[in-house]
Amino acid sequence: MPSLKSIRKRISSVKSTQKITRAMKMVAGAKLNKAQQRITELRPYAVKVQEVLWEITRDSAAAPSADAPAAERIGAEGEAAVLTGGDTPAHPLLVTRPERRVLLLVLTSDRGLCGAFNTNINKRAEREWKSRTEAGQEVHLAIIGRKGRDYFNRRNAPIREYLPGVWDKLGLETAQAVGAKILAPFNKDEIDAIYLVYNEFKSAITQTVVVERLLPAGAPARSEAEEGDRAGQAAEFLFEPDRGALLERLVPMYVDISVLRALHESMASELGAKLTAMDAANKNAKEMIDSLTLEYNKARQAAITKELMEIIGGSEALKE
Repeated sequence: MPSLKSIRKRISSVKSTQKITRAMKMVAGAKLNKAQQRITELRPYAVKVQEVLWEITRDSAAAPSADAPAAERIGAEGEAAVLTGGDTPAHPLLVTRPERRVLLLVLTSDRGLCGAFNTNINKRAEREWKSRTEAGQEVHLAIIGRKGRDYFNRRNAPIREYLPGVWDKLGLETAQAVGAKILAPFNKDEIDAIYLVYNEFKSAITQTVVVERLLPAGAPARSEAEEGDRAGQAAEFLFEPDRGALLERLVPMYVDISVLRALHESMASELGAKLTAMDAANKNAKEMIDSLTLEYNKARQAAITKELMEIIGGSEALKE
């Protein structure tokens, strides 16, 4: 049986750890409230920007001629390059071409102590990378967060960009800087498609890993009920000054807002995972303290009983 001194040291050590986990839980809870409010306000705006962009590009798409260069740029979903007439693309970022070279933007955290948050996102990105490579695609990775960088460095993954310091100053300017980094190879025709891999925030307990295509822009995800409602409605838009000028502003806005939303979703998910992990650690520390206290009391009682037996034994020996 361990000595009383060693048990007391273990109890003191666990209590110190419990103070840390309790403080981290409180900090994560306070930050989560703000992050949850930001993503709740931003998510409808980001979804609406995507819907408006899709409605404009869908209405403006025209069928190219048989010998037009854009005829080769038809994706798997039957989406042709968005045209304003003839074979001229309405915007370079809307051109759809066969996905031979793909860029995955993976969003992880810089720090740990957030449960399976980083493990889930890293494993999902790794599966996406390997499955696309087996399908004959050339995959490149852009990593945000030290945990993702370390994970894929150990696996010799094709990391094209590592973007440090994103979480230190999270905002629209940061999202625009990230967007500019990942758009550069797409604009140079070095990349055919860009996908975001991040944790979508559902609640403090639940985060869902999402693989979402950023470019070329596609139709927004809707439920069957929403599709049925929209099928009976004829959407009509009036453009001022014209469709081309609108796309010049709307497409870069779509990219920046989509990246910003993914960053805020990931931040809220990380804080939710950290809150849950610290809560579990706090409960485990309490159970361990109770168990060690019981063990300490048993050891102390055994020591007292032993001393009493020695005293009684010595007293009986003196009587003889």
